[in-house]
Amino acid sequence: MTPAIPHEATVQPVLLDAGELTSDPDLWAGCADAAHRILADLVRGGAALGWVEPPSRDEVAELLDHVVSAVRAGDGALRVAYLDRRLVGLGYWLRYARPTHRPHADLEKVAVDPAAQGLGVGRALTAALITDARTAGIEVLTLDARGDNDHALRLYRSLGFTEYGRLPDFVAVGERRYDKVFCMLDLRRQD
Repeated sequence: MTPAIPHEATVQPVLLDAGELTSDPDLWAGCADAAHRILADLVRGGAALGWVEPPSRDEVAELLDHVVSAVRAGDGALRVAYLDRRLVGLGYWLRYARPTHRPHADLEKVAVDPAAQGLGVGRALTAALITDARTAGIEVLTLDARGDNDHALRLYRSLGFTEYGRLPDFVAVGERRYDKVFCMLDLRRQD
């Protein structure tokens, strides 16, 4: 278990994009392990990140490699957050693959170390990813969230996302069922 980060700390997370992350050999070398720790801890705690069981370290490494490849091809953005050179959060979006959907992207994961929650890391990551989407010419940024993920849904709404649909009882975690909530941010309508 990772020690808690004092909430009275005024230290802002350092946000890096994929280029900055991969250009620092020490950070990049430890990124998969640190991301695995965060994601596995969150999933173990019941977080809605798309896994029922914690992902393996290799699965997380493959995911990061896939996202970095997409970024290099102009089809994604990756942001990571560090406090004192310790990874405390990550998030990414990927452009839709269908030719008719190429102007749009999906925010697929935003994850914050439980020890750093409440420090504004999720907001900073999401805001940076929105800026990256706008810079990349993305017209509509979408996401989906599990219906009981109140903190994330509140964050997304506060950043301008609006709900455009809901599938009742669509997400299955064992015997439990949750709504799948679809949200969008129309970047064509914003300056």
